[in-house]
Amino acid sequence: MKTISQVAGLTGISTRTLQYYDEIGLLKPSETTAKGYRLYGDEALERLQQILFFKELDFKLKDIKEILRTPDFDKLSAYRSQKKLLTLKRDRLDKLIALLEKLERGEPCMSFEEFNLNEYIDALEQFKRENAEEVVKYWGSVEDFDQFISRVRDDKDNVARLAVKQFGSVEKYTEAMKQNLAHFPELMEKAKALQENKDDVLKRSDDLFRKLTADRSKVPDSPEVQEMLQELMDFTRETSARWTGDLGEGYWDMVLEGYGNELIRKVTDQKFGEGAADYAAEALRAYLKK
Repeated sequence: MKTISQVAGLTGISTRTLQYYDEIGLLKPSETTAKGYRLYGDEALERLQQILFFKELDFKLKDIKEILRTPDFDKLSAYRSQKKLLTLKRDRLDKLIALLEKLERGEPCMSFEEFNLNEYIDALEQFKRENAEEVVKYWGSVEDFDQFISRVRDDKDNVARLAVKQFGSVEKYTEAMKQNLAHFPELMEKAKALQENKDDVLKRSDDLFRKLTADRSKVPDSPEVQEMLQELMDFTRETSARWTGDLGEGYWDMVLEGYGNELIRKVTDQKFGEGAADYAAEALRAYLKK
């Protein structure tokens, strides 16, 4: 048996993350001592290894939980699939590294294959052809949807830049947007319901942010503050998932960057008190370093 600290040292995962996995039922300790200490055996460590493989492939925690608790989950098949997907990921990274090495050597190399939005634009065009009724219902008209596609096409360099920033690559962004298109009517109905209850949502969000920044004498990376931050982040994820789907792996880095904007800091401090923006930024920075 290994203690939670030993598991953290072995894997590089923080004890807070392991505690969170326990709280959400993703990874339960094999035993808990009379004093409340978590202990992990070989079976739990093997499950943690599976979790880390899936996380490396950018699976969401809730999806990993669903996969692992499926009665017919086959570990050997999972290993094969993970190996295949990680190999594809490695090949893509190798291409990017090779491109950077050429640029470092001063070689002219105008390759934008990894940043190409054509697949996303093609997916929008296909969606329009196959779902004209939904386009008219939620967009107003096919012409309005065409204008949206045109804006994406005309501003694709900026869209690609933001896609890489938020999702890590245009490829991941495209897959996320395809998922949104596949569930378009459902997402739009959820967005409509969210709009109708926006006052309650904003109030809950403000309450959680106020709770986080109320006592700024507390150390931002303390477990207590990080727990309050986690509560706010979970609410944001849950709310956003209702109408935007995947936030992307770089979303919170973008939020942190936003706190560096003078206007955002000013508005935040006016609403929650002087220093609230910087305090929230420090708490988020500590979270992202885990």
